[in-house]
Amino acid sequence: MLKKGSKLYSILTGSCPKCHEESMYVSKNMYNPRETIHMHEHCSTCGTKYKIEPSFFYGAMYVSYGLGTAFAVAAFVISFLFLGSSLKTAFFAIIGTLIIFMPIIMRLSRNIWINFFFKYDPNAADNHKKSVESK
Repeated sequence: MLKKGSKLYSILTGSCPKCHEESMYVSKNMYNPRETIHMHEHCSTCGTKYKIEPSFFYGAMYVSYGLGTAFAVAAFVISFLFLGSSLKTAFFAIIGTLIIFMPIIMRLSRNIWINFFFKYDPNAADNHKKSVESK
C-alpha cells in the first residue's frame, strides 16, 4: 500500500514531491495531448517551485529512455515468448505498446526525475503558510 511520505507515493500519484498534497499536473487526463505534461508552476500547498531551473526536465529524458526500454522489453517478452508470435508481430507489439503508454512514460519519467531533487517534508505546508503570513 502506498503511504504518504514515500518517494513511490509521489512518483505513482504525480503529487508534489515535498508535501504530497497536490498534483503537479494541471489535468488528471494524461491522454489529452495538450495536457500530458502541462504542470503547475508551483505547489499551492507548500510553495515548491517545480521547475528548479530552465530546461530542468530535460534530464527526465534519460529516465524516459530507461522506462521506454523496460516497456519495450516487457512487450517483446509477452508477445514473443509467452504468446509465441513471430518477430515481426513482436516488433509491432513493441511499437504499439510504446505509443499507447507514451503519456504514462512521460509523466512517470518527470515524476522520477523531480523526486531525485526533493525530499518529503511533512511540515512543508505549515512552513509555507507561516512564511506567507509573516509577509
